[in-house]
Amino acid sequence: MTLVGSFVRLEPLQKAHLPALYRAIGHPVTFASGYGGGPAAYRDTEAGFMEWAENYFRWEIGDPYAVFLVGGPRDGELVGTSTLTDIDLMREAAHIGWTAYDPRVWGTAVNAEAKLLLLGHAFDSGLGRVLIQADALNERSRAAIAGIGATFEGIVRRDMPRADGSWRDSAIFSILSEEWPAVKAGLQKRLEKFGDRPVLFRSRSTS
Repeated sequence: MTLVGSFVRLEPLQKAHLPALYRAIGHPVTFASGYGGGPAAYRDTEAGFMEWAENYFRWEIGDPYAVFLVGGPRDGELVGTSTLTDIDLMREAAHIGWTAYDPRVWGTAVNAEAKLLLLGHAFDSGLGRVLIQADALNERSRAAIAGIGATFEGIVRRDMPRADGSWRDSAIFSILSEEWPAVKAGLQKRLEKFGDRPVLFRSRSTS
């Protein structure tokens, strides 16, 4: 389903979105800290990115979303992606991950509202626990996850292979349904500082 906020709109990711997604996240800086398997997963052509994306996103078993801006001069522009997956109804659990944004929207309202929409969708659907994780070396992502109010649970060692063949340790965070009201309030308060101003692009380093 489509999830709509004041700053972003999340729509089911389609393979037709991949060229625009490449323009948004297909930069070395996006992969530098571990996204997609780390720097070795980076592809410097649209064709290479699309081949990588075909195998990376959980098209069949997950719920990947394309993130579009709402309002302003960039209205309707695709600026990133995130996925709600590993849905286990018996355990009332799910996992939000595979998240990356155009570096020009880092530090804006985009991530906070995307998380607000995805977490709200998960908990409103009756789930009790949402996992969010990152490469243990990815300080930016770990800070962003902690910053939304998720609880750090620990490090899973040698959790999954990176694109270069080394093994990643994963930093594990979670949010429980009873914690969601406080987390939701925190995200809403963070979004309030942006007022009704649309998201504007910042400068982007591609190194």
